[in-house]
Amino acid sequence: MTATNGGPTSDSDANGALRGTGAESVRSDTVSAVVRQWQAVHPQLDTGPMEIIGRINRCAALLQQAEDAPLRRAGLSRPEFDLLGALRRTGHELTPGELARETFSSGAAVTKRLKQLTERGLVERRGDTRDRRVAHLRLTDAGRDLVDGILPEQLAYETAVLSVLPAEGQGQLAGLLAELLGRLEGRMDALRA
Repeated sequence: MTATNGGPTSDSDANGALRGTGAESVRSDTVSAVVRQWQAVHPQLDTGPMEIIGRINRCAALLQQAEDAPLRRAGLSRPEFDLLGALRRTGHELTPGELARETFSSGAAVTKRLKQLTERGLVERRGDTRDRRVAHLRLTDAGRDLVDGILPEQLAYETAVLSVLPAEGQGQLAGLLAELLGRLEGRMDALRA
């Protein structure tokens, strides 16, 4: 492990996958400045986790600020589109609880979004014949047409956003994020305890 710009790095660190593809510019991002400041205050601490988690959080914030232009033009928020998308991709009715699990949302958030989407005529609910407390949700024809119409445009938008990375870098990043997510999904409850 060697020190670069006052910080620990190795060939396998978060920037290693980008070496030779503009890693020098990655080192000048806003998280690098934060890391350098923390290293000046606490030089004995390993700030490597901050370099990864900080960049993931910063990227997420920037992507949210962009507000997903195609979705915005359609009058949808990303969480609303996620609900519509879950109903479309699963291909069958879902309960609000199932939608919450599919979209990683709270039950209260799903209820609020479903109310808005139902009022817009994009989702319809059907009561359960055996349990009146249970609702089954599905897309209306208008909801299905909206999802099918906007998905190609949204994917093109996301492709343009990611075009700042070469295709090989995108593949590496997707693989690393998939590995991280898969491991975290199985461990977060234990880490919170």
